[in-house]
Amino acid sequence: MHLEAIQTALRAARLDAWLFYDHHHRDPLAASILGLPDTGLVSRRWYYIIPAEGEPRKLVHRIEAGKLDALPGTRGAYSSWQELERGLDAMLAPFTRIAMQYSPNNDIMYVSMVDAGTVEFLRSLGKQIVSSADLVSLFEAVLSQEQIDSHFAAQRALDDIVNQAFQLIGSRARAGAPLSEYEMMLWFREAMDQAGLTTDHGPNVSVNENSSDSHYEPSAASSRRISTGSFLLIDIWARLNTPGSIWYDITWTGVVNREPTEHERVIFACVRDARDAAIDTVRAAFTDGGYPISGFQADDAARNVVNAAGHGQYFTHRTGHNIGTEIHGAGANLDNFETHDTRRILPFTCFSVEPGIYLPEFGVRSEINMVTTHDHAAVTGRIQRELVRI
Repeated sequence: MHLEAIQTALRAARLDAWLFYDHHHRDPLAASILGLPDTGLVSRRWYYIIPAEGEPRKLVHRIEAGKLDALPGTRGAYSSWQELERGLDAMLAPFTRIAMQYSPNNDIMYVSMVDAGTVEFLRSLGKQIVSSADLVSLFEAVLSQEQIDSHFAAQRALDDIVNQAFQLIGSRARAGAPLSEYEMMLWFREAMDQAGLTTDHGPNVSVNENSSDSHYEPSAASSRRISTGSFLLIDIWARLNTPGSIWYDITWTGVVNREPTEHERVIFACVRDARDAAIDTVRAAFTDGGYPISGFQADDAARNVVNAAGHGQYFTHRTGHNIGTEIHGAGANLDNFETHDTRRILPFTCFSVEPGIYLPEFGVRSEINMVTTHDHAAVTGRIQRELVRI
């Protein structure tokens, strides 16, 4: 836990304190930010408050009195619910504006870990509960240089694997011995393993109408052949097989052993232009340190392009997600569709940009990743400009 940095951030946000609370591991963000193990028994409620100034304080049940011993600060204990309420009232007495893992109206559910009853009780004590969403981003999504380097290492390896896959798919189709979606998924997993990469599942290798399922994953029972004439989408993600490494997550589309139709070209161009609109919006915000920009603003830039082309009903997901040690990280998403994500896109964070149009007969998504600094935002890998001729 970085106590001094947390207190500095609280003062900058004009907050009195940040209150962490857990029961049965309901808040993994608390464990991560405080540096607590996410294993072991949490059968009784614990509370830990970090003030903007001064020493932190703990409130734990006597049965699990040592639960927060790894953290600095004074300890209070309770046994009964009445003693718990009195202990909280005393511990929080100096503070009014308190951050918690809470989101008004559950708008940003990724940080909405505190139950409504706890919020109600704290409000009855006269406390103003404020969302910790941007604080969580600051301490969970901001990457070290070593982590950024790990992202680029995964990028180089995975981009090479995708190139090899296109060559294999094309050669097998032209030889009249096409591979199936499922066979290619297994090939990708083996190639990633040999390159020192790891993944959690997938990838999505899908042809024709299957490419319209944005979370498609082939199976041995229902896999389609990737043959001459197929429209192909590959959505693949991986990280170095080392602790703390950062994911690289991309999607490419192409056609097998033929030229694209005019309709396919038009749909791809719309998705490409939407992707580039979001990229340009983020780049402009970071030029010469001109940020902040919120996640919803980048989503608006991409979605406006798709809506203007008349395809808005087929763009059925957010424009992008934060990327960290988890493929869907704890920072701002590019989203004004599934959620209204007001979290700021912070310097030294990584995220995807991946608009898509999913028609009944085929789907197009073009996904790249970006990394930001204090005055710059850049795409981290290759950028697809036209449908791949495989």
